[in-house]
Amino acid sequence: MMRVASQVKAAVTKVLRATWQRCRVHFMRNATAHAGKTQRLLVSAWIGNAFAEADAPAAHAQWRRVADQLRPKVPRLAELMDAAEHDVLAYMDFPHEHRAKLHSTNPIERLNGKIKRRIDVVGIFPNEGAITRLIGAILLEQSDEWAAQRARYMTLETIGAVSDNPNFTLPAVAG
Repeated sequence: MMRVASQVKAAVTKVLRATWQRCRVHFMRNATAHAGKTQRLLVSAWIGNAFAEADAPAAHAQWRRVADQLRPKVPRLAELMDAAEHDVLAYMDFPHEHRAKLHSTNPIERLNGKIKRRIDVVGIFPNEGAITRLIGAILLEQSDEWAAQRARYMTLETIGAVSDNPNFTLPAVAG
């Protein structure tokens, strides 16, 4: 399983030139499972300090301090932190306004759940085009919701700051 995960990460990095982001929420569930019941709040607070740092170098430094403090008493948790550091803190390399949208996979999981529910309602599709149209419509609907939110998901202007091509624009809609 670990070998497949590392191969997927390598493919994402090479093909998409993207960083692998591990969900912060899911990592915390894994981490607190290694701590005793009485230590869970303390471990959560220690690791949470890394998430509260202002920039990536400070977050990584805090992460290392916590892992090193935990190593004598909870070596398995320290090993987990060592292995997950770059994946969990990947979002820290992005502008501050993007971080809250990137540190969790919950929006993607919610979208996948919505797609699954709609597909389950239909049940059987007559052809591949029918399922493509349904999923496309769901994705367009979700995109509109994200664009209309008070705290917009991401805009072309904010993405331009981290893009290889900061002058990127959307193509004109065919009329």
